[in-house]
This record gives sequence, C-alpha cells and structure tokens, in this order.
Amino acid sequence: MDDGYDSAFLTAPVPLPRPAVETTRLDYPRFSVLLDPGRRLAAATAVNIDGATLRDLPRSGEWKLDPRVDDELQSGPAVYARNDLDRGHLVRRRDPGWGDAADAREAMAATFFYPNAAPQAAGFNQSKELWLGLEDHVLTYAEATDQRLSVFTAPVLADDDPPYRGIRIPLRFWKVAAWTGPEGLSAAGFVLDQSELVDTRDGLLAAPPLGAFRTFQVPVSEIAQLTGADLGPLVEADVLGTPAARADGWRMLRSPGDIVP
Repeated sequence: MDDGYDSAFLTAPVPLPRPAVETTRLDYPRFSVLLDPGRRLAAATAVNIDGATLRDLPRSGEWKLDPRVDDELQSGPAVYARNDLDRGHLVRRRDPGWGDAADAREAMAATFFYPNAAPQAAGFNQSKELWLGLEDHVLTYAEATDQRLSVFTAPVLADDDPPYRGIRIPLRFWKVAAWTGPEGLSAAGFVLDQSELVDTRDGLLAAPPLGAFRTFQVPVSEIAQLTGADLGPLVEADVLGTPAARADGWRMLRSPGDIVP
C-alpha cells in the first residue's frame, strides 16, 4: 500500500513541497518523504490524516533502513548510538494510522524507516511541551472535528548546522498543517528550535538542561524563505496571511491556546 501522499486529499489540491535541492521521493502508505541524499535527511515530508477514522493502535515497529536507497545516503543507527539523540519521527506514527485496522497498522509501521527520522535532542522530542505537544494538538483537532488534514514536516537543513558523525544535526524543524476551512484552504506554519539543546563540540554530543527551547507560529511565507522550498498554495492559505498578522512576526507559543487558528 505504498501509495504515498495524495495531493487531492483535501477539497483544494495541495502538491508536495518542492525543495530547492534535488531529492529522492520515497512513497509509503499515506505519506511521502523527499530525501536529500547530500544531507542524508528529509528535506520535506507530507502525510494525509483523516481525523474521522484515526485509530489508536498499540505501538509496533522497529527502525530500519529503506532498501530502496543506498545505506550511505540515509542517517542510520550509527548516528543515534550511545548519545542523547532520539530518532525523531517526522511523520508521526499515528498520523497515517486511520481507516481499516490492517491498513492503519501497515501505515504506522512504515513510519519507522530511517528516511522518516531526524536527530532530535532527547528532551526536545520527548517533552509534551515541545514537538509532541504540537503534534498532539494537530491530531486532537483532527479527531475532535472529524477533519481531514495534510501535514508537512522536516528539519531546516541549514548550512551552519553542527557536524556530527558524518552528518550535520539540524537545529530547527518546520511544520505546516493544512485543512479546508469555511473559506477554503487554510494553513498554519510552525518552527521548533532545539539550538540550545544541542552541543556537538569536540565530536561529542551533550544536551544542556531541559528548558532551552522555543516554539513559534510563523508565517508560511517565512518557512518557504527559511527552507528555500516552494510551498505552493500553502503560502496564500496561511491564517497569518493578513498584513496585521504578518506584522507580529514569529509568535512565541507557550501552550496550544496561543495558536492562531
């Protein structure tokens, strides 16, 4: 069932992001990963979520390399061994897990391929206030409203990311959630920052005390500028698309209640 991301899943078509660099498209059940072979990480991911039929199945799956891509082009187990790095799901395990139970289980298991992982400081990935808190907010909204969502997530692959074990650790991550609102396509963009949680000096990795993190709601147009990716209609659909909203710049989030819907 490796059908990949469906650009026609919402009432308005939303194509895959187009990164500035050449990528390899990898399709999995209900989601796709655009792998940047030079960075050995995803430049973009895209998943379709059906809130009306989401399932909460037991966690299953083990991280593995994708056989369709040469091992040296993926950030595999050696990056995460004996350190404080987590394999951070980009497309979360539950995101594609909807509909028929067998299909949902297969889709969830597919999220454990390494192209769908990015190194995240342990506190960053595990804290409910950070990455998972925002992801849970998106899923809760989808379930509560029986809403369909398309969600796009990836690390910001910056030139000055610190080197570590043959890769460079991304310091920021971006996410854009898209849905159909009363006036058509709507989108909200976010940037999560783990810069102060990562220290790769002397070839080692250490995490300073938890608490040094920042989460922002950001104009989608600025995510496009930050990443160099073409985000298509998501820019115009941004809930921060008005001049007044853009004037506020990056909005610091301290709880889901701070999100502009």
